Amino acid sequence: MSRTFAFLRAINVGGHVVTMAALRAQFEALGLTGVETFIASGNVIFTTPVRVPATLPQRIEARLHHALGYEVHTFLRSETEVAAIASHRPFSPGEMEAARAFSVGLLAEPLTADRRKAAMALRTDIDDFQVNGREIYWLCRKGQSESKFNNNRFEKAIQRRATFRSMTTMTRLVARYVTP
Repeated sequence: MSRTFAFLRAINVGGHVVTMAALRAQFEALGLTGVETFIASGNVIFTTPVRVPATLPQRIEARLHHALGYEVHTFLRSETEVAAIASHRPFSPGEMEAARAFSVGLLAEPLTADRRKAAMALRTDIDDFQVNGREIYWLCRKGQSESKFNNNRFEKAIQRRATFRSMTTMTRLVARYVTP
């Protein structure tokens, strides 16, 4: 058995309020065990067999859509993948130190070459991006309120759904849940 992390899009944003107890109950209703939530932004951790069924994201999405009445895209990652995301540094130490924010976008699948190009076209003096597999790292040099980048703009450019988390959240998840 190992831990799996579900990163949910559209939980407790845009007027959609879901208690963490209700969210845990929906995962438990799917037969998942050891269900925990981490901060109220759609991070759910649960125990799974070593091989997670390929259909699990769709099962979670269908359950949440039925229970909540709106689409909740689900991005699953293993303990190993979450640890790799948290430790990956696609920008130089100087860039990282000067940045005001550093986040990661989670995707269901790697970007094709044309979608990667569309993502890189979002770069500005404020925002920089690096793609690594099913993740896109976003470095914001100024306050995010000064950036024109947002998840909706990103999804429109790449024509795929994504959800973003701060790297602080990812690091805290690893510290709490990933065994060395």
